[in-house]
Amino acid sequence: MTSNLSSDRKPAIIAALAGGWVADAASLGLHWLYDSQRIHEVGGQSPEFLPPKPDYFKGGVGYFAHGGKQPGDISHYGAATGVLTDSLLANEGKLDVRDYQRRFRAFFGPGGHWRGYIDNPTRVTLDNLNTIEKKAIEQAQSTTTAELTEKQKRILVQKVLPYTRRLSGEQLAEPVRRAISLTYQQPEIQNAGVHLAETIDRHLLPESGADDMQLPAVSKLPPLVACYCGSDKLMEVTETGVRITNHNDEAVAWAKCAATLLNQLFQGKPMSAALDAATPEAPDPETLNKARSGSLLDAAGAGDTYGRTCYLHEAMPVIFHILRHADSYTGAVRANIHCGGDSCGRAWIIGPAMAALHGVGGGRGIPLSWLARVTDAPDILTDIESLVNCR
Repeated sequence: MTSNLSSDRKPAIIAALAGGWVADAASLGLHWLYDSQRIHEVGGQSPEFLPPKPDYFKGGVGYFAHGGKQPGDISHYGAATGVLTDSLLANEGKLDVRDYQRRFRAFFGPGGHWRGYIDNPTRVTLDNLNTIEKKAIEQAQSTTTAELTEKQKRILVQKVLPYTRRLSGEQLAEPVRRAISLTYQQPEIQNAGVHLAETIDRHLLPESGADDMQLPAVSKLPPLVACYCGSDKLMEVTETGVRITNHNDEAVAWAKCAATLLNQLFQGKPMSAALDAATPEAPDPETLNKARSGSLLDAAGAGDTYGRTCYLHEAMPVIFHILRHADSYTGAVRANIHCGGDSCGRAWIIGPAMAALHGVGGGRGIPLSWLARVTDAPDILTDIESLVNCR
């Protein structure tokens, strides 16, 4: 599935994708605690994989969002990355907008598998997908020429929606006609149903995301970059993928910066070169250059200077500071947690970037014991290997 990439880079990319899951799970216990001093009091020098507890947040500044989660569980960022990974696996490593939207809606929406915090981009995207579909149905019904009763119109909509949510274009007519024939044998009603499906299909928009410039815009990028690594389509696909959940120009620009960074590292470039290549893509390259300056790793200080919240203009400088100064995967993840704030969101760039550079094991790679602590690790790692290895 990985395009324009030598096979000897695949182990590094597998390690990089695993690095995102591990860094997210490691950060969950103290996620959104903004008080660095309190984080040190609770977690000391090894703050990773703590159980999420509201007691940690007493007397500090923060928001406890992960009640019911256990050590090793992933955040909503990881859950969304899993949805995109599943879609890429189902489509031979290619981004299929309709399939991704359907899976996102099914996973996070009513009756879905996710139990946990729902962030603003996810909530608004779900609302937007419903609104887009409703408007498409109204447009389709207004252009239907067949004489139908109100009951027939309702039934036809119920018949076609399961297909418009997962199929498109020429794929629609035959299964829609077959589904309608189970209830209506009249050709004119079947034709009306096909018209309904095809018109809905044409009016479903790929830009379903929230007008939001927070970390969910970039946190899902690692599997997408893995599939398009080295491809001249990477920037185009990055924008398309981001606008599905974050329809915002600034978010897209930061995402292109993050995608460039990961693309360089996945291809084996050193960190300094990857940071150099990514910086010009950012909306604010001067701040990134400032964040990279100096000679010491001071994640808490970077948080004080640039901010700790979910907004990309705060998070990306902190990410660049940690990547520039950390010398190991463990050190980077711990520094990210000690910084405080949205550590889980930042983890999805820091973890893959450091793991792409240092791999698994040894003194600088992902600790094997950390890999084993991630909930459902065997299934996650199997999917990662399949995504990178299978064409």
